[in-house]
Amino acid sequence: MEVELRHLRSLVSVIDTGTFTDAGIELGISQTAVSRNIAALESALGVRLLHRTTRSVSPTPAGERVLRHARRALAVVADLRQEALDGAGSIRVGYAWSALGKQTLEFQRQWAVALPHHELRLTRTNTPTAGLLEGTSDLAILRRVPETTRLEMVLIGVEKRYCAISVDDSLATKRTVTLAQVATAPLAIDDRTGSTRLDLWPDGSHPHRTIPTSDVDDWLTLISSGKARGVTAESTAHQYRRQGLTYRAVRDAPPVPVYAAWTKKDPPARLQDIIALLAGLYR
Repeated sequence: MEVELRHLRSLVSVIDTGTFTDAGIELGISQTAVSRNIAALESALGVRLLHRTTRSVSPTPAGERVLRHARRALAVVADLRQEALDGAGSIRVGYAWSALGKQTLEFQRQWAVALPHHELRLTRTNTPTAGLLEGTSDLAILRRVPETTRLEMVLIGVEKRYCAISVDDSLATKRTVTLAQVATAPLAIDDRTGSTRLDLWPDGSHPHRTIPTSDVDDWLTLISSGKARGVTAESTAHQYRRQGLTYRAVRDAPPVPVYAAWTKKDPPARLQDIIALLAGLYR
């Protein structure tokens, strides 16, 4: 049995949505078909990819590794398909961690009205420029300023900061938390693409230990296991829901700036219209 794209799509969707039922809704297929695709993928690879209980689904260590490759493979295939379509006029909007959070669906809806002749393609690329310098996106949503002079950027809005914690964490009983409370446990941090750095805390009050992660999937898995806490933008809290993990607003943290960015030499078509649309969502 060979690995097929439908198998990879089912795996990514189950992990992102948290259930087989929601994955089926997202993919437009039945829950049974999702289960068959996952079983076929596990059989083809010869490893168990998901831990299943009656209430939750979570990736195994092998599942985490396969997930990263699955995301890359699907992105490559999407690019291949688009390159084969002459005159499609698509615009690729990249992001490293989360797109626009709770505003994503409204962004897609308004795009279809405002730019009907340009297909919107949201692409996740785990690099500091969300695919701009790698050539996989035309415009990017960034929540930190990358170390390059090749980009133009404009602030389109801000988002609240949230603390991601295990449901068993002592902070889970609180409605909101402070930076000092977050710092009493190890902090999961992605220095490459994450929106939070240690300079968020005043000198002398940093978390006593940090645990590096390589992308949002590693970050979520580490936190849901109870081994660390994390601080992130509001969009992450809306886009990534997982069994065993919850979010609490950090009431004394400054907001996260959200930028639209593009390469200076190759701005996307209808740039000003896109910026106006993005800024309007955050207004």
